[in-house]
Amino acid sequence: MSAEGTKPSVEESSSSSIPKPPTSNVFSMFGAKKEKKEEPQQEAATDSKKEESKSEENKKEASATTTAATATADDDEAAAEEEEADVEFTPVIHLDKKVEVKTNEEDEDVVYKVRAKLFRFHADTKEWKERGTGDVKFLKHKTTGKTRIVMRRDKTLKICANHLIQPDYELKPNIGSDRSWVYTVTADVSEGEPEAQTLAIRFGNKENADLFKEHFEKAQAENKEAKN
Repeated sequence: MSAEGTKPSVEESSSSSIPKPPTSNVFSMFGAKKEKKEEPQQEAATDSKKEESKSEENKKEASATTTAATATADDDEAAAEEEEADVEFTPVIHLDKKVEVKTNEEDEDVVYKVRAKLFRFHADTKEWKERGTGDVKFLKHKTTGKTRIVMRRDKTLKICANHLIQPDYELKPNIGSDRSWVYTVTADVSEGEPEAQTLAIRFGNKENADLFKEHFEKAQAENKEAKN
């Protein structure tokens, strides 16, 4: 045989001896891992969509519940207003006449009025105590012509001075002050019973103190000539 006749047989034998690449079955035999599937991700996406739809449904239900509760409250308020509008109150006591308050000053004219603060000297404790702050009034009786001093406390209107201006009373300047006077009365009836008292009266300024003295001395002269 010639050399050329033997070549084809050699080539056939060499091509049949070339190994083929391994298949996936071969890798699985040696413990190789297969490719992961994407199914879990799709399931997670589906679950999240379900949760979102459930939350939207819950929100809708909560909104519907709130709307119903608000409507119920509005209905209750409207019903309450209607009930209140129908209620009528009948007064137990009818005040047909005005109640007149007597001050025992109805028969007198106010000659002079000024604001002041009154003090009283207590002989047992040897100290001055405040009697009250308010308006001092000179009241002249319409019939007898006599003038008295009446002073009421602020707010309570309780009388803290009530006495006639007798001719023998003497106003003395308070030591260290040009807007206050000190004098003694034999019968002050502010507490009900006549009582001798030593009083000090203080004003907001010197002008008011001087006017008080002027009206005080004028009342003394008129009371001296007035009818008993």
